[in-house]
Amino acid sequence: MFDFHLIRSKLKLWISNSETVVSMNNRNLGFVYPSNHRKDYQVADNKLLTKELLAPLGFGVVKTYATFEYFFELSSLDEELLKHTSFVIKPAQGSGGHGIMVIVDKNGEHFISASGKKITNEQIRQHIGNIIFGVYANGLNDIAIIEERLIGHEDLADFNEQGLCDIRIICYYGRPIQAMMRVATKASDGKANLHQGGVGIAVDLESGKTSFAQIKREDIVEHPDSGVILLGRQIPHWEKVMDLCLEVAKHMPLNYLGVDVAISQTGPMVLEVNARPGIEIQNVNHQGMKPILEAKL
Repeated sequence: MFDFHLIRSKLKLWISNSETVVSMNNRNLGFVYPSNHRKDYQVADNKLLTKELLAPLGFGVVKTYATFEYFFELSSLDEELLKHTSFVIKPAQGSGGHGIMVIVDKNGEHFISASGKKITNEQIRQHIGNIIFGVYANGLNDIAIIEERLIGHEDLADFNEQGLCDIRIICYYGRPIQAMMRVATKASDGKANLHQGGVGIAVDLESGKTSFAQIKREDIVEHPDSGVILLGRQIPHWEKVMDLCLEVAKHMPLNYLGVDVAISQTGPMVLEVNARPGIEIQNVNHQGMKPILEAKL
């Protein structure tokens, strides 16, 4: 049965927010293109370049175990895999969570993915080959990264059951605009990206407390798999998270960007930077970004 009161309230919310929401074209033409030089996009678009810029400056970045840029380099893959029982494979130029493989354990000759699937060395080889071939980078040759799998902060253990959650803060000329936490689900296979089926949770910039939560644009209160309450939670080390994101934004050659941070057992760590962060954060926060961005000019 339809809940007409809910539908009417959502329609009113949509109408009231329609003039404040930043669309994809508005984001690009009004803020990204005027604020960011095209030559600087690659620093954010390539995760290896981001690490190379931030690590020497003392920012905590995820440890890289190995990279594979050419197919002949795969001859050393089996030797590399013997060194690790858990890791993450991702394309250097991927976006939206595409091409990420999260390995959480090893059982005999098989690795175990975040969703519990058995993964063979050959499947990993094929996946890395697809990354190099450019399957996740619009057909352009890419680099496969094998990196450390972070263990999340103990206060967020129930948010990390299906994979590491992270915080995204959109910054504009060195100032925070909106924030959200992204939480993995079984459907997202250990990845916290919203497009892969992850949960988006609004985080108040001042307090670091969660307020709204959505999955596929539907408001929720509980995690779809665990039933954990998502709202009213305090994010640990919130001041450090904010300081880290703002410091990263100051050192990146971009004025409009999204900074993704994970809160590990040792504190906040930079995961990546995005020159064109998605606009779904507005739906998650129940608030359009346009007046906030315009107020920062």
